[in-house]
Amino acid sequence: MITLTPKAVAAIRRFMRGSETTVAGLRLLVQGGGCAGLQYGMRLEAGKAEDDLEIDVDGIKIFVDPFTLPMVDAIHIDFIDSLARTGFRFDNPNADARCSCGQSFSI
Repeated sequence: MITLTPKAVAAIRRFMRGSETTVAGLRLLVQGGGCAGLQYGMRLEAGKAEDDLEIDVDGIKIFVDPFTLPMVDAIHIDFIDSLARTGFRFDNPNADARCSCGQSFSI
């Protein structure tokens, strides 16, 4: 189960409303990179891929591919807006190690 804080929901909705193209949902993905080996990615999507799982969280459609799904199961996503940092913060119980910025992890 993927959870979003109210701040994350508000930020995602704001980005969706501000998009110049049609948005069907938000893609959550994991790719190689970052100081811990894997990093999170998010992007607005015009549609769902054939093999995606579609998860509805507070009215937001989240698309997750089969490779990413086991690595983000039970992830908690927040949005931070402060003087020091602005962006999404990921709390992933599946991660064995995390970098200090919270943007990359290892399993």
